[in-house]
Amino acid sequence: MNNKKTKRVTIADLAKMIKEDVVDRMATKEDLKIQQDVSQIILKEVKTIHEDNKYFRQSISSLNMNDFTYDRKLENLTVRVEKLEKAK
Repeated sequence: MNNKKTKRVTIADLAKMIKEDVVDRMATKEDLKIQQDVSQIILKEVKTIHEDNKYFRQSISSLNMNDFTYDRKLENLTVRVEKLEKAK
């Protein structure tokens, strides 16, 4: 937890901030709206990337399983051919 005490802003502090143009540099409602829109776009892109990665992992897993299956079938056929050749 943060145990820092916050300093109260007085009228003199506000006057000093206006003099130093700090108030002009503060975020406006429009700035916050733009920031929120940008955040929504970023969130949408991150979700899309996540879904793409999920699909990719599933596809690779499927290909890997198919590879093992075909390897087993080839070994089985090789053994059967060898048995047939010995039987001749």
